[in-house]
Amino acid sequence: MMQKAIDAHFHIWRQQDQPWLVGPMVPRIFGPYEPIRRDYPITEFLDDQKGSGVEKAVYVQTNWAKEDFEKEVAFLQKTAEETGWPHAIVGYADMTLDDVRPQIDRLTKYKLLRGVRMQLHWHETPAFRFAASADQVIDPKVRKNVAWLKDYGLSFDLQLFPAQMKDGLTLVGENPETNFILTHAGMLTGMEPETTDAWKAGLRTLAAAPNFYAKLSGLGTFVHRNDPELIAYIVDTAIEILGSNRLMFGSNFPIEKLWTSHAELIKAHRAAVAKHGVKAEADIFWNTAQKVYRPV
Repeated sequence: MMQKAIDAHFHIWRQQDQPWLVGPMVPRIFGPYEPIRRDYPITEFLDDQKGSGVEKAVYVQTNWAKEDFEKEVAFLQKTAEETGWPHAIVGYADMTLDDVRPQIDRLTKYKLLRGVRMQLHWHETPAFRFAASADQVIDPKVRKNVAWLKDYGLSFDLQLFPAQMKDGLTLVGENPETNFILTHAGMLTGMEPETTDAWKAGLRTLAAAPNFYAKLSGLGTFVHRNDPELIAYIVDTAIEILGSNRLMFGSNFPIEKLWTSHAELIKAHRAAVAKHGVKAEADIFWNTAQKVYRPV
Protein backbone atom coordinates (compact mmCIF):
# COMPACT_ATOMS: atom_id res chain seq x y z
CA MET A 1 0.00 0.00 0.00
CA MET A 2 1.43 3.38 -1.03
CA GLN A 3 2.48 5.68 1.80
CA LYS A 4 0.34 8.81 1.66
CA ALA A 5 2.33 11.98 1.08
CA ILE A 6 2.53 15.67 1.85
CA ASP A 7 4.29 17.67 -0.83
CA ALA A 8 6.15 20.11 1.40
CA HIS A 9 7.45 22.40 -1.35
CA PHE A 10 5.51 23.40 -4.43
CA HIS A 11 4.56 26.58 -6.29
CA ILE A 12 1.72 27.92 -8.38
CA TRP A 13 1.59 31.32 -10.05
CA ARG A 14 0.10 33.74 -12.49
CA GLN A 15 2.83 34.97 -14.79
CA GLN A 16 1.65 38.57 -14.46
CA ASP A 17 2.55 38.51 -10.73
CA GLN A 18 6.11 37.28 -11.24
CA PRO A 19 8.63 39.93 -12.37
CA TRP A 20 11.19 37.19 -13.07
CA LEU A 21 8.74 35.42 -15.43
CA VAL A 22 7.82 38.59 -17.30
CA GLY A 23 11.23 40.18 -17.80
CA PRO A 24 14.04 38.85 -19.97
CA MET A 25 15.44 35.40 -19.23
CA VAL A 26 18.61 35.46 -17.12
CA PRO A 27 20.93 32.64 -15.95
CA ARG A 28 19.40 30.76 -13.00
CA ILE A 29 20.40 27.78 -10.93
CA PHE A 30 17.83 25.57 -12.66
CA GLY A 31 18.91 26.50 -16.19
CA PRO A 32 16.74 27.67 -19.10
CA TYR A 33 13.14 28.11 -18.03
CA GLU A 34 11.18 29.18 -21.11
CA PRO A 35 8.56 26.40 -20.63
CA ILE A 36 7.46 27.84 -17.28
CA ARG A 37 7.25 31.48 -18.38
CA ARG A 38 3.46 31.21 -18.21
CA ASP A 39 0.66 30.69 -15.73
CA TYR A 40 0.91 27.57 -13.58
CA PRO A 41 -2.48 27.25 -11.85
CA ILE A 42 -3.51 24.92 -9.06
CA THR A 43 -5.59 22.89 -11.52
CA GLU A 44 -2.44 22.01 -13.48
CA PHE A 45 -0.56 21.07 -10.32
CA LEU A 46 -3.40 18.78 -9.26
CA ASP A 47 -3.37 17.16 -12.68
CA ASP A 48 0.43 16.79 -12.58
CA GLN A 49 0.41 14.97 -9.24
CA LYS A 50 -2.68 12.85 -9.83
CA GLY A 51 -2.15 9.28 -8.63
CA SER A 52 1.03 10.21 -6.72
CA GLY A 53 -0.39 9.61 -3.26
CA VAL A 54 -0.04 13.30 -2.40
CA GLU A 55 -2.96 14.27 -0.16
CA LYS A 56 -1.73 17.66 1.09
CA ALA A 57 0.69 20.30 -0.15
CA VAL A 58 2.64 23.26 1.22
CA TYR A 59 2.96 26.33 -0.99
CA VAL A 60 6.29 28.18 -0.84
CA GLN A 61 6.71 31.80 -1.97
CA THR A 62 7.74 32.51 -5.54
CA ASN A 63 9.33 35.96 -5.63
CA TRP A 64 6.48 38.29 -6.36
CA ALA A 65 7.52 41.95 -6.26
CA LYS A 66 8.59 42.67 -2.67
CA GLU A 67 5.80 45.15 -2.11
CA ASP A 68 3.24 42.48 -3.09
CA PHE A 69 4.13 40.15 -0.21
CA GLU A 70 0.60 40.29 1.18
CA LYS A 71 -1.06 39.91 -2.23
CA GLU A 72 0.79 36.62 -2.69
CA VAL A 73 -0.48 35.09 0.55
CA ALA A 74 -3.98 36.47 -0.08
CA PHE A 75 -4.00 34.82 -3.52
CA LEU A 76 -2.99 31.47 -2.03
CA GLN A 77 -5.52 31.70 0.80
CA LYS A 78 -8.26 32.45 -1.73
CA THR A 79 -7.09 29.56 -3.93
CA ALA A 80 -7.29 27.23 -0.93
CA GLU A 81 -10.77 28.40 -0.04
CA GLU A 82 -11.95 27.81 -3.61
CA THR A 83 -10.18 24.50 -4.34
CA GLY A 84 -9.04 22.96 -1.05
CA TRP A 85 -5.38 23.35 -2.07
CA PRO A 86 -2.83 24.26 -0.71
CA HIS A 87 -3.06 23.17 2.92
CA ALA A 88 -0.34 25.46 4.31
CA ILE A 89 1.45 28.59 3.06
CA VAL A 90 5.04 29.78 3.40
CA GLY A 91 4.96 33.45 2.48
CA TYR A 92 7.59 36.14 2.00
CA ALA A 93 8.69 38.79 4.47
CA ASP A 94 11.67 41.10 4.03
CA MET A 95 14.10 40.24 6.82
CA THR A 96 16.38 43.14 5.89
CA LEU A 97 13.91 45.77 7.12
CA ASP A 98 14.50 47.67 10.34
CA ASP A 99 11.43 45.89 11.76
CA VAL A 100 9.65 43.11 9.88
CA ARG A 101 6.74 42.88 12.34
CA PRO A 102 4.38 45.21 10.44
CA GLN A 103 4.70 42.90 7.42
CA ILE A 104 4.13 39.77 9.47
CA ASP A 105 1.16 41.37 11.20
CA ARG A 106 -0.43 41.77 7.79
CA LEU A 107 0.29 38.15 6.85
CA THR A 108 -0.94 36.43 9.98
CA LYS A 109 -4.58 37.25 9.25
CA TYR A 110 -4.41 34.51 6.57
CA LYS A 111 -5.13 31.33 8.47
CA LEU A 112 -2.99 29.00 6.34
CA LEU A 113 0.24 30.93 6.91
CA ARG A 114 2.76 28.68 8.64
CA GLY A 115 6.12 30.26 7.89
CA VAL A 116 8.16 32.64 5.79
CA ARG A 117 11.04 32.33 3.38
CA MET A 118 13.55 34.91 2.30
CA GLN A 119 16.18 33.29 0.09
CA LEU A 120 19.62 33.88 1.59
CA HIS A 121 21.73 31.65 -0.63
CA TRP A 122 24.96 33.03 -2.09
CA HIS A 123 27.56 31.20 -4.17
CA GLU A 124 30.86 32.07 -5.79
CA THR A 125 29.24 31.18 -9.13
CA PRO A 126 27.29 34.32 -10.15
CA ALA A 127 24.36 32.42 -11.69
CA PHE A 128 23.78 30.64 -8.37
CA ARG A 129 23.58 33.82 -6.28
CA PHE A 130 20.46 35.28 -4.76
CA ALA A 131 21.42 36.99 -1.50
CA ALA A 132 23.25 40.30 -1.41
CA SER A 133 26.26 38.67 0.25
CA ALA A 134 27.47 35.33 1.57
CA ASP A 135 27.02 36.42 5.18
CA GLN A 136 23.58 38.01 4.85
CA VAL A 137 22.27 35.08 6.90
CA ILE A 138 23.93 36.65 9.96
CA ASP A 139 23.27 40.28 9.07
CA PRO A 140 22.17 42.05 12.27
CA LYS A 141 18.81 43.07 10.79
CA VAL A 142 18.12 39.55 9.52
CA ARG A 143 18.96 38.09 12.94
CA LYS A 144 16.78 40.60 14.76
CA ASN A 145 13.81 40.02 12.45
CA VAL A 146 14.07 36.23 12.43
CA ALA A 147 14.04 36.38 16.22
CA TRP A 148 10.51 37.86 16.08
CA LEU A 149 9.11 34.75 14.35
CA LYS A 150 8.72 32.84 17.60
CA ASP A 151 6.16 35.39 18.77
CA TYR A 152 3.97 34.45 15.80
CA GLY A 153 4.58 30.69 15.87
CA LEU A 154 6.05 30.83 12.35
CA SER A 155 8.85 28.76 10.84
CA PHE A 156 11.64 29.96 8.56
CA ASP A 157 12.55 28.25 5.28
CA LEU A 158 16.33 28.52 5.14
CA GLN A 159 17.98 28.40 1.71
CA LEU A 160 21.77 28.17 1.91
CA PHE A 161 24.76 26.66 0.19
CA PRO A 162 27.18 24.52 2.25
CA ALA A 163 29.75 27.30 2.65
CA GLN A 164 27.11 29.34 4.49
CA MET A 165 25.98 26.62 6.88
CA LYS A 166 28.28 27.56 9.75
CA ASP A 167 26.65 31.00 9.74
CA GLY A 168 23.33 29.23 9.31
CA LEU A 169 23.89 27.40 12.59
CA THR A 170 24.37 30.75 14.30
CA LEU A 171 20.93 31.88 13.11
CA VAL A 172 19.24 28.57 13.88
CA GLY A 173 20.97 28.14 17.23
CA GLU A 174 20.03 31.54 18.61
CA ASN A 175 16.34 30.91 17.83
CA PRO A 176 15.61 27.56 19.53
CA GLU A 177 11.85 28.17 19.63
CA THR A 178 11.60 28.55 15.84
CA ASN A 179 11.66 25.68 13.36
CA PHE A 180 14.07 26.10 10.46
CA ILE A 181 13.68 24.05 7.27
CA LEU A 182 16.65 23.77 4.92
CA THR A 183 15.39 24.06 1.36
CA HIS A 184 16.52 21.58 -1.31
CA ALA A 185 18.57 19.56 1.21
CA GLY A 186 21.35 22.16 1.19
CA MET A 187 21.71 22.46 -2.59
CA LEU A 188 24.42 19.97 -3.56
CA THR A 189 25.88 21.45 -6.75
CA GLY A 190 27.99 18.52 -8.00
CA MET A 191 29.49 15.14 -7.18
CA GLU A 192 33.16 16.13 -7.01
CA PRO A 193 34.62 14.84 -3.70
CA GLU A 194 35.39 18.32 -2.38
CA THR A 195 31.82 19.39 -3.16
CA THR A 196 30.13 16.41 -1.51
CA ASP A 197 32.49 16.61 1.49
CA ALA A 198 31.59 20.28 2.03
CA TRP A 199 27.88 19.51 1.69
CA LYS A 200 28.02 16.66 4.21
CA ALA A 201 30.03 18.80 6.61
CA GLY A 202 27.44 21.55 6.30
CA LEU A 203 24.58 19.18 7.09
CA ARG A 204 26.45 17.85 10.11
CA THR A 205 26.98 21.41 11.31
CA LEU A 206 23.29 22.27 11.11
CA ALA A 207 22.28 18.89 12.54
CA ALA A 208 23.57 20.12 15.91
CA ALA A 209 20.41 22.23 16.27
CA PRO A 210 17.32 20.23 17.34
CA ASN A 211 15.00 22.80 15.70
CA PHE A 212 16.52 22.11 12.27
CA TYR A 213 14.81 20.15 9.47
CA ALA A 214 15.52 19.66 5.77
CA LYS A 215 13.50 19.18 2.60
CA LEU A 216 14.32 16.53 0.04
CA SER A 217 13.23 18.91 -2.71
CA GLY A 218 14.76 20.45 -5.81
CA LEU A 219 17.28 17.63 -6.14
CA GLY A 220 17.41 18.06 -9.92
CA THR A 221 18.23 21.77 -9.66
CA PHE A 222 21.86 21.57 -10.72
CA VAL A 223 21.78 18.51 -13.00
CA HIS A 224 18.57 19.55 -14.79
CA ARG A 225 17.14 16.04 -14.82
CA ASN A 226 15.39 13.51 -12.63
CA ASP A 227 18.34 11.39 -11.48
CA PRO A 228 17.31 8.42 -9.28
CA GLU A 229 20.94 7.66 -8.42
CA LEU A 230 21.60 11.21 -7.24
CA ILE A 231 18.32 11.28 -5.31
CA ALA A 232 19.26 8.02 -3.58
CA TYR A 233 22.67 9.41 -2.65
CA ILE A 234 21.17 12.55 -1.13
CA VAL A 235 18.44 10.60 0.68
CA ASP A 236 20.93 8.05 2.08
CA THR A 237 23.31 10.77 3.29
CA ALA A 238 20.59 12.98 4.74
CA ILE A 239 19.07 10.09 6.67
CA GLU A 240 22.50 9.10 7.99
CA ILE A 241 23.23 12.64 9.22
CA LEU A 242 19.81 13.93 10.24
CA GLY A 243 17.57 10.91 10.64
CA SER A 244 14.32 10.45 8.77
CA ASN A 245 12.34 12.29 11.47
CA ARG A 246 13.91 15.59 10.36
CA LEU A 247 13.37 15.11 6.62
CA MET A 248 10.41 15.75 4.32
CA PHE A 249 9.61 15.34 0.62
CA GLY A 250 8.93 18.28 -1.70
CA SER A 251 8.39 18.21 -5.46
CA ASN A 252 9.53 21.77 -6.22
CA PHE A 253 6.97 21.78 -9.03
CA PRO A 254 6.74 23.33 -11.55
CA ILE A 255 10.52 23.98 -11.55
CA GLU A 256 11.24 20.25 -11.78
CA LYS A 257 8.62 20.02 -14.53
CA LEU A 258 11.29 21.56 -16.75
CA TRP A 259 12.84 18.09 -16.99
CA THR A 260 10.51 15.48 -15.50
CA SER A 261 6.98 14.49 -14.59
CA HIS A 262 5.68 14.52 -11.03
CA ALA A 263 5.06 10.77 -11.33
CA GLU A 264 8.68 10.00 -12.22
CA LEU A 265 9.99 12.40 -9.61
CA ILE A 266 8.07 10.94 -6.68
CA LYS A 267 8.77 7.42 -7.95
CA ALA A 268 12.51 8.09 -7.64
CA HIS A 269 12.06 9.55 -4.14
CA ARG A 270 9.88 6.65 -3.01
CA ALA A 271 12.43 4.12 -4.28
CA ALA A 272 15.26 5.94 -2.51
CA VAL A 273 13.39 6.06 0.81
CA ALA A 274 11.85 2.57 0.66
CA LYS A 275 15.08 0.74 1.46
CA HIS A 276 15.23 2.59 4.79
CA GLY A 277 11.99 1.03 5.96
CA VAL A 278 8.40 1.94 6.74
CA LYS A 279 9.25 4.41 9.52
CA ALA A 280 11.44 6.43 7.16
CA GLU A 281 8.67 6.37 4.56
CA ALA A 282 6.11 7.62 7.07
CA ASP A 283 8.48 10.32 8.36
CA ILE A 284 9.66 11.67 5.02
CA PHE A 285 6.37 11.54 3.16
CA TRP A 286 4.07 12.56 5.99
CA ASN A 287 5.05 12.87 9.65
CA THR A 288 7.78 15.52 9.49
CA ALA A 289 5.85 17.91 7.25
CA GLN A 290 2.70 17.35 9.30
CA LYS A 291 4.59 18.27 12.48
CA VAL A 292 6.47 21.28 11.10
CA TYR A 293 3.90 22.87 8.76
CA ARG A 294 0.65 21.65 10.35
CA PRO A 295 -1.25 21.51 7.05
CA VAL A 296 -5.02 21.58 7.49
